[in-house]
Amino acid sequence: MTDAPSLEDELERARELSVSELADAIESIGFECTRCGACCKGHEREDGEGTEPHTATVFPDEVRTLQSAAAEATEASDPPGDGDLSGAYDWRDVARPMPYGLSEGADGPEGETFEWALQTDACGDCAFYEEVGERADGTPKGGCRVHEDRPLICETYPFSVALGGTTQPMGEAVDEAGMVRAHECEGLGRDISRQDAEELAAALKERAVRELEEAIGVRDNYEPVDPSDHDGVVVYDSEGPKRPDGTAIRDAE
Repeated sequence: MTDAPSLEDELERARELSVSELADAIESIGFECTRCGACCKGHEREDGEGTEPHTATVFPDEVRTLQSAAAEATEASDPPGDGDLSGAYDWRDVARPMPYGLSEGADGPEGETFEWALQTDACGDCAFYEEVGERADGTPKGGCRVHEDRPLICETYPFSVALGGTTQPMGEAVDEAGMVRAHECEGLGRDISRQDAEELAAALKERAVRELEEAIGVRDNYEPVDPSDHDGVVVYDSEGPKRPDGTAIRDAE
């Protein structure tokens, strides 16, 4: 019996991934976004009891990028004279504590968890999702208000790489080719150009590296904190323990 590869070993493998080979795999599976919006919306729970909110991991620096991007998008769409909106989006508008590991207390979620998820609206959809017309079949066409600045997990959906320490969005893989795994999506199996496959492959490699760097950072900066002293919830990310509003706990102590 051999020991599982360390995160550092997996990170080295991620850095050595061939973009060309990843593109080959993506081409063999095939993909074209159909703008269905399924990967941005909440979905029905398996037990049929309500909706499971959209859950997509977002890195701390991606949260800050989205804060700026969302503010700029809002400012651009508002009539002149509405004032400076650069500070209109705070951390909680963009991200929420990853729900796994938390429980519902008398005053809301409580406990400790690792990493952040994109914020959702009252329907469980991503806070940045919007419907922008209809598709040819009459169903809503999905859009993203921060598409150019979307997180890597959104940019690379529905694919992931088969490396320990990386995430699998939307459950188990439904197809795979080499190191590439494909997850449920109606756009799978469609033709994709070589250029698009290579761009997607490059983003997929970047995401794998970033996920492993983040995992190592979480491990190295982990320092147990009592959630009851900090709004009932503590989130551990690569920058250390934080409150639900994204502020660092260590800086204030």
